[in-house]
Amino acid sequence: MEPLRVLELYSGIGGMHHALRESHIPAHVVAAIDVNTVANEVYKHNFPHTHLLSKTIEGISLEDFDKLSFNMILMSPPCQPFTRLQKLPKYILLENVKGFEVSSTRGLLIQTIEACGFQYQEFLLSPSSLGIPNSRLRYFLIAKLQSEPFPFQAPGQILMEFPKIVTVEPQKHAVVEESKPRVQRTGPRICAESSSTQSSGKDTILFKLETVEERDRKHQQDSDLSVQMLKDFLEDGDTDEYLLPPKLLLRYALLLDIVTPTSRRSMCFTKGYGSYIEGTGSVLQTAEDVQIENIYKSLPDLPPEEKIAKLSMLKLRYFTPKEIANLQGFPPEFGFPEKTTVKQRYRLLGNSLNVHVVAKLLTVLCEGFGNASESCHKMPLILDSNSKILS
Repeated sequence: MEPLRVLELYSGIGGMHHALRESHIPAHVVAAIDVNTVANEVYKHNFPHTHLLSKTIEGISLEDFDKLSFNMILMSPPCQPFTRLQKLPKYILLENVKGFEVSSTRGLLIQTIEACGFQYQEFLLSPSSLGIPNSRLRYFLIAKLQSEPFPFQAPGQILMEFPKIVTVEPQKHAVVEESKPRVQRTGPRICAESSSTQSSGKDTILFKLETVEERDRKHQQDSDLSVQMLKDFLEDGDTDEYLLPPKLLLRYALLLDIVTPTSRRSMCFTKGYGSYIEGTGSVLQTAEDVQIENIYKSLPDLPPEEKIAKLSMLKLRYFTPKEIANLQGFPPEFGFPEKTTVKQRYRLLGNSLNVHVVAKLLTVLCEGFGNASESCHKMPLILDSNSKILS
């Protein structure tokens, strides 16, 4: 069987490509396309032999697309132009942010997918459903050019769990072991969680800007034994350069989402991590022998200098870019060029995706691929600057 020929659009730092490798699907990325030059440097660093085009989609002619002869498209489109596809691929996987599922753009997308004869399924999924202690809720669509629906297909519904027809082999920094208990989830873990802190139980004081419901939810997350602890994803060695500076401790003490190495949760890491505090991701308390409740109880009556001294006892630090990459499922060999700054690494990772989630969806999508004939009809998919699909 010939390997799939894959076109990777808005390829970023290669999350889709890594997911394709992890899925073990016979496939070859014939081209990756992205206009972000910094992301392209990282992509080339990890995939030096992949044909990488540093240009906008509309800058590529239909003739050039034809020459690629792709039969799968992987795309994580931002709000930028997206050109007409001359050939109709057999497989499509699309990732987008939470909220896309209620947009008018999504409705136009579904109309086009249906008109082209695809069977499809939509999902809202977070890596926590794979036992990974990180919230990153995203919209996904998988589509296959065939007449028969997927066995798990639920027309008009967006699934919030993976179909139970395949399993992905666990890897380092990956899903939990088969022997670990699984907990039925009532819903996804939201990416943009409101800021709060680690909770050790329902009797914990509300010493941060959080509600009782948020505190209880975080306690429930930390009690979920089907999710790995953060310590499995952390780097060894000196990380003092990532400690929060005193001014940030003093100014944002009540906004920090604080977790420890034994926590089983973390907030979604956004492109603003390391530059902004609120809503950009969790920070790690490395002084595990210090009770965070005792620190925060004493803060209101202290002068600024003593507040800083107290908060410094927690040894709070940012997660390193490597640790965030681990949580997002990038393999151990993934890396950045030396000239890529820490700020750029945070930004690129914040714009990326979870490799394990995509790998499992690819396994679902491509089960038994090659049984149906390919088609070469024209596919009217054009996104304008507002991500609208035009025919």
